Amino acid sequence: MFLKNTDLGALLLRLVLGGMILFHGLAKMITGVGGIEVAIEQWGLPGVLAYAVFIGEVIAPAMVILGYRTSLFALLIAVNMMVAIALVHVDDIFMLGSSGGWSLELQGLFLGTALVVMLIGPGRYKMKN
Repeated sequence: MFLKNTDLGALLLRLVLGGMILFHGLAKMITGVGGIEVAIEQWGLPGVLAYAVFIGEVIAPAMVILGYRTSLFALLIAVNMMVAIALVHVDDIFMLGSSGGWSLELQGLFLGTALVVMLIGPGRYKMKN
């Protein structure tokens, strides 16, 4: 018999998305946002905007994991990924990686998963809003 539980699926999707993005945010907390700051300044924007990455890669994933205002915070993750692609990966959008997959498959997976979480919401297993 096939087990179908969309609430459990939504929880698993939230945990995977939030957990994987959170690792990126924690790494930036340790190593800093210097590279992002340089990329932002090259676009003519103030480098201090680099610190907004902590919203998209620490706060938003934590809230998605908890299921608190899930759609809003998943949208912030999606925006964070679009900015990352625009700032750092735009030249790779139509490129293949060394293994034959899309060069941006990780970023694309994060973006797509964030959009799915935004659309389906947290499911039943969530923090009370």
